[in-house]
Amino acid sequence: MTNAIEIHQLHYRAGRAFEIKQLDLNVPLGAIYGFLGPNGSGKTTTMRLVLGLLRPLAGRITVLGDAIPANAPRVLARVGFVPEQPHLDPTLTVRETLAFQAAFYPTWDWPWAERLLRQFELQERQPFGRLSKGQKGKLMMLLALAQRPELLVLDEPTDGLDPVVRRDVLSALLDYVSQRRATVFISSHLVHELERFCDWIGVMDNGRLITEVPMERFKNGLKRLRVTGAPPTAAAAPFIILAREHANGGAETWVVRDWEPEMAAYFATIGAALNDVIDLDLEEGFVELLRTFRGPRS
Repeated sequence: MTNAIEIHQLHYRAGRAFEIKQLDLNVPLGAIYGFLGPNGSGKTTTMRLVLGLLRPLAGRITVLGDAIPANAPRVLARVGFVPEQPHLDPTLTVRETLAFQAAFYPTWDWPWAERLLRQFELQERQPFGRLSKGQKGKLMMLLALAQRPELLVLDEPTDGLDPVVRRDVLSALLDYVSQRRATVFISSHLVHELERFCDWIGVMDNGRLITEVPMERFKNGLKRLRVTGAPPTAAAAPFIILAREHANGGAETWVVRDWEPEMAAYFATIGAALNDVIDLDLEEGFVELLRTFRGPRS
C-alpha cells in the first residue's frame, strides 16, 4: 500500500448547485497532505466521502487499503476525524466525553489522553456545551489523537482559534505524527499555516482538483518572471504560464508554474530577455492558481 487514500474518477452531486466530477486524488502513506480551496470548493464534501458519510454516484474510494463505503466500519476504527463543526453532546462533561469516545475504540490510549488533557488545560468536569471555541478545538483534537489512529482526517481543525490555541493544537498533532508516522489529510483556508508543515498539497475549486504535488515542488516551481521583448504568444514554453501582465515599454510580468533554473534559456529562443526571477510563497501561488482556473488574465 503506497497511498493511505485513493480516489479514482469520483462523481458526486449535491442537489443542482454543486457537483464533484471525475475526481482523482491520492494521499501518500505517511504524508501530511494539505487540502486547500475556497469556501464551497468541495473540501468538506470530499472528506465526508472519504469517511463513508456520503455515497458517491460513481468512482472508487480506497482508505488504508479497504474500499469505502463498503468497509467503512473497519476503516473508521483506524481513522481519527475532526469535523469542521463540533458534533458532541453538549450535556456531557469533558471526562464523560472521553469515556464515551473510548468505548468505541479498542486502540484508545488512556495515558496519552490524560497527558493531552493536562497539556490542553481542560477542566474535566466542564460540560462540552460550556467550553469556549478554543477549548472545544482542543478537545476534538484530543479525541482524535487518543484513538491512536493510522490516518487523521482534519477538516479546518484550527478555524476560528486564536494563535496560542492553534499552536497548542498543531504542536500536539505534529508530536503524534512524529511518534507514529501517521498520515494526515488536513483542510484549511489558512494557507500560510499549512505551508509550515505539509509535505503534499492539493488545491480544489468548484468540485475539481486543480493540482496535487509535493509541497517543495509546488513552492520551488512557482515564480514571478520579469520579461522584456516577448512575442504575443509564448510557443512551446517548458513551464505553465499562469498569468501575463503587461507594463510600460514592452516589459511584462509572468507568473509561471513548474519552473526549473535551466528554463531561463527558453527566452533567447523566442527573442525575449529574462530580467528577474522572483520566488512566490504558497499563498501567492494558491491565488494565482485559482485565478487561472477561473479564467486566465491576458
